[in-house]
Amino acid sequence: MSETTEPTLLAHREGAAGTLLMNRPKTLNALDLEMIRAFQAAIDDWKGDAAVRLVILEGAGGRAFCAGGDVRRIREFAIAGDTRGVEAFFAEEYAVNRGIATFGKPWVSLIDGVCMGGGIGVSAHGKPVVVTEHALLAMPETAIALFPDVGTSFILPRLPGAIGNWLALTGARLKGADAVHAGLASHFVSRTRLPALREALLGGDVGVLNTFTETPPPASFAAHRVAIDRCFGQPSLPAILAALAAEGSDWAGEQIAILRRMSPTSLCVSLELLQRGRVLSLDECLAAELALTRGVIHRHPDFREGVRAVLVDKGTPPARWTPESIEAVDMRAVQGLF
Repeated sequence: MSETTEPTLLAHREGAAGTLLMNRPKTLNALDLEMIRAFQAAIDDWKGDAAVRLVILEGAGGRAFCAGGDVRRIREFAIAGDTRGVEAFFAEEYAVNRGIATFGKPWVSLIDGVCMGGGIGVSAHGKPVVVTEHALLAMPETAIALFPDVGTSFILPRLPGAIGNWLALTGARLKGADAVHAGLASHFVSRTRLPALREALLGGDVGVLNTFTETPPPASFAAHRVAIDRCFGQPSLPAILAALAAEGSDWAGEQIAILRRMSPTSLCVSLELLQRGRVLSLDECLAAELALTRGVIHRHPDFREGVRAVLVDKGTPPARWTPESIEAVDMRAVQGLF
């Protein structure tokens, strides 16, 4: 069957496991509403089923686990003024994130390939999170003028030091080993061993992971670990930029250049959200994110412009942000978006 005729999420019972395969390989398994609703149905069916002892989640196609939510579609809703369409997508997606966090059984994500945004939302709220040497994790929302959502406003502030701020603001990409060192993944397994691991998990005992897990290589960001905390632990974007400038290293200069390309409003919104999330519960974080989607997507022009520049009109001039610089952002306006 073609991708258009198969379900976008394939759910099966195999042995003592419920297996889920995200099945939109042509879009790198980006989450659409059909897939989100199928996730919810599986959670509802399996949560109270004693015969399902764990869930195995994978992505089809060999290139991606899940590249995130279908933000092009969200942009189309926004342009059309379809507030109900936007609300349904995010409300139902966040309900799935909560459902995974409260599932009560092992939710085993086998991440091999790209995992961004919404892909982290359907994996990191469950445990364990398995990554291979080909995994690539990121929260790239500030590049399209969104913010770290899918409950990551709860997860990111609880990573060691200021790693969460660094990931959220710069969209830094973590290889599989990096994700383990950063706290976003729990187990490192070679790609060649994934089929055998999957087969072993069908017996319903998550403990078999111990025989497949390997020690990951050192983190690629290890040399900058102290600087990440020193710079990205600052309380505001201007203070972060000043700390990076004082650092004076090539790495710090690269971080400044990255931040200067992102939506200034999105950066300030994201930092504020993570600062709030540090003291909120997951449910409170998800509620705050849902409220924030209404302000960011419907009342500010940057989201539509960011998605256009990055995902729709690729190769065209970069996005033009409103306002154009971090220094010009009115923090009262940022607070108003919440």
